[in-house]
Amino acid sequence: MVLPRRRGGHNHHPCPCPCPRRAVLPAAALLLLFLLAAVTLLYVSPPPLSDHPALAYSRRRSPHALLNSSGGGSLVEPGRREISRVPKGGWIATDGLWGSKLASKFYGCSNSSSKFLDSGVMTHPDQYLMIVTSGGLNQQRTGIIDAVVAARILNATLVVPKLDQTSFWKDASDFAEIFNADWFISFLSKDVRIVKELPKIGGKLWAPHRMRVPRKCTQRCYLNRVLPALIKKHVVRLTKFDYRLANRLDSDLQKLRCRVNYHALRFTDPIQEMGEKIVQRMRERSTYFIALHLRFEPDMLAFSGCYYGGGEKERRELGVIRKRWKTLHASNPEKERRHGRCPLTPEEVGLMLRALGYRKNVHIYVASGDIYGGAKTLAPLKALFPNLHTKETVTSKDELAPFSKYSSRMAALDFIVCDGSDAFVTNNNGNMAKILAGRRRYLGHKRMIRPNARRLYSLFLSRGNMSWDAFSSKVHMAQKGFMGEPKELRPGRGEFHENPSTCICENTDPKTPTKPNPRSEQGLSNGTEGIKAITEPTVANHTNEELGGSSAEEDDTSEEKEDDTSAEKEDGASEEKEEIVDPEVEDDALVRPDDPELEEVLSD
Repeated sequence: MVLPRRRGGHNHHPCPCPCPRRAVLPAAALLLLFLLAAVTLLYVSPPPLSDHPALAYSRRRSPHALLNSSGGGSLVEPGRREISRVPKGGWIATDGLWGSKLASKFYGCSNSSSKFLDSGVMTHPDQYLMIVTSGGLNQQRTGIIDAVVAARILNATLVVPKLDQTSFWKDASDFAEIFNADWFISFLSKDVRIVKELPKIGGKLWAPHRMRVPRKCTQRCYLNRVLPALIKKHVVRLTKFDYRLANRLDSDLQKLRCRVNYHALRFTDPIQEMGEKIVQRMRERSTYFIALHLRFEPDMLAFSGCYYGGGEKERRELGVIRKRWKTLHASNPEKERRHGRCPLTPEEVGLMLRALGYRKNVHIYVASGDIYGGAKTLAPLKALFPNLHTKETVTSKDELAPFSKYSSRMAALDFIVCDGSDAFVTNNNGNMAKILAGRRRYLGHKRMIRPNARRLYSLFLSRGNMSWDAFSSKVHMAQKGFMGEPKELRPGRGEFHENPSTCICENTDPKTPTKPNPRSEQGLSNGTEGIKAITEPTVANHTNEELGGSSAEEDDTSEEKEDDTSAEKEDGASEEKEEIVDPEVEDDALVRPDDPELEEVLSD
């Protein structure tokens, strides 16, 4: 029997799912079109994010995993990570990179009111206040500023403050070796009477009465606690004088803070001249330059409790440092990173700056101590910005010799260069960052960038999955409120040294030119036409202790709780909602010491 032939049945192995011949050609055509489209997309898609193997993260690794498991400070092997490219030119739109368009409407104004009487009238002749500062250079600076205000509150004569010579920094310099003591005394002569040494009282040298005031002590606190001892003993010495004065004070006392900080405290001529020489050499290299306070030293990383991918060696090395502070508890590195409490890596700082629009040829002055991991850790940043400089690279050993053995003098040089830079970038929110932020606001809102670490974390984590333009756009959104623009912070928000709103005036009349504070030239002007002062909210003049609360040395914790609550809410928010950010909630997210002793190490 002959079987009937199947249509199209030349195959000797019958197919259980025969397809019509007409479907073969269209299916092949569709496959060919799909392949052509895929190849086309490969050629027209935007470039990824970095142009050096050492700049890319593996999509399977944490964005902070820069260090090799073979030991802290070793970069991950470049060949094992995603390779991507950063456009050489950066963003085309570069308006505002070197300053704010609104800056001309604001200026520093720290003149006292007519109610602020001359020190000659107010000072009691036989009452002297002595203080001993604590911490690094910038923490001691805050103590000096507050000491002047405390002396004014007590109507006492201030003896030139004694600097900390025994703490972590171990710098034997005295006040007159860092600051110009004669200028300090003369400039403030109408505000507070200041003497270099304690004189003899009644023909003999009085032994000072030692005491310590609570942290955040208010004006009333000083009058209740210190004044009775001052009247009885004539000389009071306040020890460990750091953060011993309330953040919010009467307007005239806040303006006195500004006069001390921005006008009376000048570095000695050798320090100032060397610092200005470094600024001049940076300007010879480039019209504009960035100063970067990197703060990626081992002590900072150990305190943060963050993990950077350095394996067991990193955990061991940083763990030993962390044990110095008994109050530090075990941390969750991933949670700390998610909440923005981890310093950005040098690479991440570089990527943020390139995304904001700074080009590869920009010169950067790096103000920092010993970077954890050394040159290998800095290599990705140097690949993004080849023109990196430090005070050691722009000066000779002979030029630095008078300063190199003194940590405070070296820190002063960095302070001067950061202050003189066109854009200041900080990688933490310690004292140097806060003081320079306030100073740059007071002196014309010079560009100051603080990474929004909490928002940037998710961007670094997913940046390998987006184009450079998309990444750059999101960085711009994340950094809104963190660029040093006028009115980024509400009056009274944060530390006064960072946000001196009482001392910043707004020119509401375009016909009236803005003027720098004339007090700096020993002239006074109280003209207010067309000028609106930025005022702080009024607060009660008492401490928790005076209300029957817990005693003494605790900082305000309400902002910290707000930080944590905000972080938890933000973690669950949608991507659209995350585009809205309150910079004030992010304030102090990175560095919030739980123990006063930590501030000695983390103060600068």
